[in-house]
Parts: sequence; structure tokens; C-alpha cells
Amino acid sequence: LRQNEAVMLFTERAAAASGAFELTTENQAAIVSLCRRLDGLPLAIELAAVRTRALAVEQILERLSDRFALLTGGSRVALPRHQTLETTIDWSYELLGEGEQALLRRLCVFAARFTLEDVESVCTSDDLSAAAVLDTMNSLVDKSLVTKEDVRSLACYRLHETMREYATRKLQGAGEEGALEQRCLAYYRATCLQSADQARYRLVEWLAWADLEIDNIRAVLHQCVARGDLARGLDIAASMGYYWITRGTTESTRWLDQLLGAEDAAPATQVRAYYLRGWLSLLQADAATARPWIARAVTTARETGQLAKLSESLSIAATVESVTGDLEAARRYLEQAEEMTPALRDFPATIELLLSRAVLALVEGDLETARAVSTEGVRLSREAGDLYQVEATLGNLGMVGLLAGDLETAKSRFVEALRVARQIDNRLGQYWRLAGLGWHAANSGQMRLAARLLGAAEAVATGAGAGIMGPAVPLLAEAKESAIGALGAARFQAEFEAGQHMSRDMAVRLALGEATQDELGTGDAAAPGLLPKRQAEVAQLIAEGLTNRQIGARLFISEATVATHVRGIMNKLGFNSRAQIASWIASSKQ
Repeated sequence: LRQNEAVMLFTERAAAASGAFELTTENQAAIVSLCRRLDGLPLAIELAAVRTRALAVEQILERLSDRFALLTGGSRVALPRHQTLETTIDWSYELLGEGEQALLRRLCVFAARFTLEDVESVCTSDDLSAAAVLDTMNSLVDKSLVTKEDVRSLACYRLHETMREYATRKLQGAGEEGALEQRCLAYYRATCLQSADQARYRLVEWLAWADLEIDNIRAVLHQCVARGDLARGLDIAASMGYYWITRGTTESTRWLDQLLGAEDAAPATQVRAYYLRGWLSLLQADAATARPWIARAVTTARETGQLAKLSESLSIAATVESVTGDLEAARRYLEQAEEMTPALRDFPATIELLLSRAVLALVEGDLETARAVSTEGVRLSREAGDLYQVEATLGNLGMVGLLAGDLETAKSRFVEALRVARQIDNRLGQYWRLAGLGWHAANSGQMRLAARLLGAAEAVATGAGAGIMGPAVPLLAEAKESAIGALGAARFQAEFEAGQHMSRDMAVRLALGEATQDELGTGDAAAPGLLPKRQAEVAQLIAEGLTNRQIGARLFISEATVATHVRGIMNKLGFNSRAQIASWIASSKQ
């Protein structure tokens, strides 16, 4: 019995709940019967185990059996598994106080993990004050109705998917669903808008918050699109700019394209959204799509008197023209930005101007100017605490070394930039620096390393939806050809594919010299330790085409837990879609 998972789960949870429970010869038969009656369902077992505080196991079994008998008309036919679980939840819910019931049903408004601050802001009312939330939440956790987990030293909570579905029905029955969804939307909109302009100066902290809340934000955006509430949805999506430009471009462009039709959006949001949409296309190396969005940002900022945003928009417009080779147009935009920016004394406008000047200088081959403005950009960004721009300006200094053929400078700057990109998990930045260090390896005779890094860079680029434009393109192509020439096509391809199969973390460690190729192995999916056992199982089932619900049923875990594993796999491998996971699994078996 001590090796039976269901029995041991009941025993452990009962001991945690009552403080003195243990499996004995006297209660073992009742425990086995209870676990069988609950179909071995982990959540049902946990909920029943909590009742050992007040009832003996035999009493719990008797009371649950009475409830099951009501549903089957007294017959001995077994209930479907979902009905067994719901009956157990019903019993637990009915034993709650009114405040506990109110909080539990309202928690379903969160799509995934949530914090105490989230709950206090969204779920309180006249019958449940903010001051009472902590004690009420602790009570629900103690009764296994809410799961608590620590994320980076922050207490977070979540509902089992079945519990969330149950709570949703209770919320609908109480007539509170519409009001709670509106409060949730208003809360996330206000939070996003408040941080929109300051996120760049505390990026590590803000991105940690965004990673934690992104599933809730996605759910709110989905509601906005479904209900045609485009203006408020655009407020949220445009305010999440630094999440989109560091984590990947594909999802963000999809949201923005659905929301940019908002006719009643505030001018500040319009300019921010137009600028962001153009910026994302530039990051994708799609200048043709970037150009009209940036033009709309310029026009709207000028018409509404948003001078700092006008300066930023003019500067990024110049960057678009520089990387596409229209240097005359780039200079015209830069002249306008240079004329107005100094008087603004605005850091974002100033740093964007410096970046644009550096890009034009790199394209023109004016390496002294590129070095000077990039060095000034690094200094200003560090003083402001803007890690994203620290990484970008360091990357430009690496490009100066690359174009000058200065291997030492190129490597040192790319390494420094990559460390910052890892610190803020800027996946697009990691792509560019991995590619740059792949070029360095090829030009310093490390052809096997070059092939690995170029392969890893391509995989990260695919996951992040990133591209490269400008003078780096032919240089990277030359580096690839050099590695093929030195290694031979077959061996180069093997090393390149090994790089593609590496996790982002492994690739970054290799590029930074924190691990050797031999230490990291081939990067094959079967390599021990690349994915933990449970994540590997989930990845395999994704490759077989199963949904999260089907995976949960197969592995006997909740749908929410499956979603957590899927996010973990994507983060570890640098992917942003299930299709990429499936492709990765398939290629590893070839």
C-alpha cells in the first residue's frame, strides 16, 4: 500500500491537514475503498483528505458514498470520472463559508497563475474586503481548493483546471461573471498603462511580472477582440511592447493587427501602437511592412503634438531606410530628428537618434562615427538603467569590430551584449549575438564552433520571429560558406543541425565560453537533462498531436499543469509554438 500513489497521496495530505494522521491496519481498508471510490483522481483525493481534520476516514467514505448514491439512483453503477470529481468538489464547496465561496468562484476570472495583489484588486466586494483576502485565500489553500506555488520568491496561486471550470459555473450562477470580467480588464489595462513608459528602466523586474501574468493578459486581450472592445485592448497590447520585442514578434503582431482598427483609441496609444507595429516588422527584417506603420506614427505624433514620440518615430524611420539602402531618405528623416531632439531633453528620443545615426554610419562604412555614437549610447543607456538599449548599443559596437575585421573587439562587445540579452531573456538579442559570435568563430578558425553557433542562431531566430538586415547579412553568409569549405558540406550540416537542436541556454553558454561543445554533447533531444522527464513526456505527446486536455488525461495531471509544462518547454528551447516542439521532436528521431 505504501507504494500505491493514490493511497500515499491521501495519507500525505491527511497528515498535512490534521497533523497526526498515518496509515494503519485499522484505517487502510477504508483508505483503499475511498481512493477507489474517487477513481484515483488526485484533486478529489486531496479534497477528501482535508476532511480528516474533523472526520474519520470511514465517515468521509460514508458521506461521499451517500452523495454518489443520489446521483446514481442508489444503483451500484460507477459514476463517470468527471462526475466523481465534481461531486467531491461540490461537497467541499458547500462546507465553505460565504466569503470563501465568493472568493473561490471569483478566482476563475484568472486564466492561469495570479498573485495576492491581483486578487485584492479584482475579486473584492462589500462582502469580501481586501483585508480579508489573505486569510480567506490561506483557508482555501489549506483545503486544497487553491494551489499555492512560489515563483521567484513571490507567492502565486492557481486553480486546478477542473476547479476553474466548476468555479466558472458558480460565478455564472451568482450573476457575477460579466462584472468580474470587466474588473479584470480594467485592472490589467490600468496596470499596463501605468508601466508603459517606465518598464524600460526596470526591465528585469517588469519582465518577470509580464512572464507571470502573460496568460491572464492574453485572456483579457482575447475578450477584447471577441467583444469588439478594441480601444482598451490596444491600450494593453501597445503597453506590453518590451515583452513583445524581447520574447518574440509573432504573437504580438497578431494581437496588434486585430486591435489596430480601434477608431476611438487615445492618440498616445495610437502612436505607441503604430510605432511598435513598425518596430516589430523591422525586427522581423520586413521593412516593407514596417515603413507604413512608422509613417502613421510620424503623422499622428505630429498632428497631436507628441514631440518626443515624433522624434523617436523619425529616428526609427531613418533606420528602416538605412537598412533597405535608401540613404537619401534616411538622411532626411535624421535631419528632422536631429533638429528637434536636443531641446526635448528626453532619453528615449535621444537614444533612438543615436541608434539611428549608428545604423546609417555602419551602412555607409563610417566606422569612426558608428563607434562614437554607439559608445555614447552605451554610456547614456547605462546611466538611465535601460538594459535593452545597453544590449543594442553594445551590439552596434560589435558590428563596428566585425566590419573593421577587428576580431577581438567584435567578440568582446558581442559577448558583453549577449550577457545582457541573457539577463533580460531578450531572445531576439540572443539570436543576433549568437550569429555575430558564429561569424567570429568562422573568422578565427573555429569552424566546428561556427557551425554550431550559426545553427543555434537560426533556431532561436525561428522561435523569436527575428531577422537580420543591412551589412551583417553578406558577412554572415561568408562565414557560413567558410565553415562549409573547411568542414565539408556533410560535417557542416551535422554540426549546424546539432546547434539547431540545442536549447537557448545551452547555445548561450557555448557562445560565452561557459561550456565546450564536447561538454554540451550533440544537442539531440534524447540527450540526458535537456528536458526534465515530465517535460519530455509532454513534448512527445505534443508531437503526437494531443491537446493539453488529452495530455492531462494521459498523464493524470491537470490541464493547467500541462500548460505550465508547455510554457517551460518553449522557454527552454526558445520556441513560441507547439508546431516547433513537434518538429524538434521529429527531427531528433531522424
